[in-house]
Amino acid sequence: MVNNRSLIIVGGLAAVAWLASNSLYVVDETERAVKLRFGEVIEENIQPGLHFKVPITQTVRKFDTRVLTLDTDTSRYLTLEQKAVIVDSFVKWQVVNPTRYYEATSGDETMAIRLIQPRVDESLRNEFGRLDLQQIIAERRDDLMIRPTEELDSLMREELGVSILDIRVKRIDLPDDVSAAVYDRMRSEREREAREWRAQGQEEAERIRANADRRRQVLLAQATERAETLRGEGDAEAAAIFSEAYGQDQEFFSFWRSLNAYRSSFDGERDMLVLDPSSDFFRYLKGPSIQDDASGEG
Repeated sequence: MVNNRSLIIVGGLAAVAWLASNSLYVVDETERAVKLRFGEVIEENIQPGLHFKVPITQTVRKFDTRVLTLDTDTSRYLTLEQKAVIVDSFVKWQVVNPTRYYEATSGDETMAIRLIQPRVDESLRNEFGRLDLQQIIAERRDDLMIRPTEELDSLMREELGVSILDIRVKRIDLPDDVSAAVYDRMRSEREREAREWRAQGQEEAERIRANADRRRQVLLAQATERAETLRGEGDAEAAAIFSEAYGQDQEFFSFWRSLNAYRSSFDGERDMLVLDPSSDFFRYLKGPSIQDDASGEG
């Protein structure tokens, strides 16, 4: 009897444990779940925590709702002018509607990637096809991907229950033939810009030089005018002083002027003058007339 009772207790405990393990389940913080009954969804978007289900008839599917990365294959796209570019990109995506995700992919992440990748390729092909090569090179990559990210996000939410958070371009390469043409055009544009800047600089230099020359001429004219004015004023003042001094002693200044004339006339070794000896020029060489005049006055 004791053994039978023990077996019954052990069996009851095992049944309870089995029932608990098949009735209770935990949804992790990084997950969302759906509850199924014979494959049909009966409860959507189950939040994290401890939950109950009916064993055997009900099952639970959990999905990782963290941000996932899809590294797409390198693809070749044509631009608006039918020039090829080689694009390497990746996609950030996340499950936001567990029910729709389960219905579209059966909860298989690999299948979800196979469905997302062609859509990304199509979206990028359309985006690059509406831009010319110059726009693709000039625009920032983040700005380039805004439109396809928004369009693809709206589409994938409806079709797969996932959100396309971001499409990033890792690199954009050009085929060799296209690269040569692009580099030649870029070089031509840089040379054209350099010529324009050089011409503008030359024009500015000529303007500055002409302005400097004009100011120089004005300053020289003003300085010349000032110098002539000062010279005239000086000459007038000197003449006034000389006239005043000459008026005080005319004989002395006549003598002083004659000495200056003698000095200037006989400055060279071979200087020669042909004059009448009785000329007034030799007046002060004939004798001390000043002294005689002075003694006569005494």
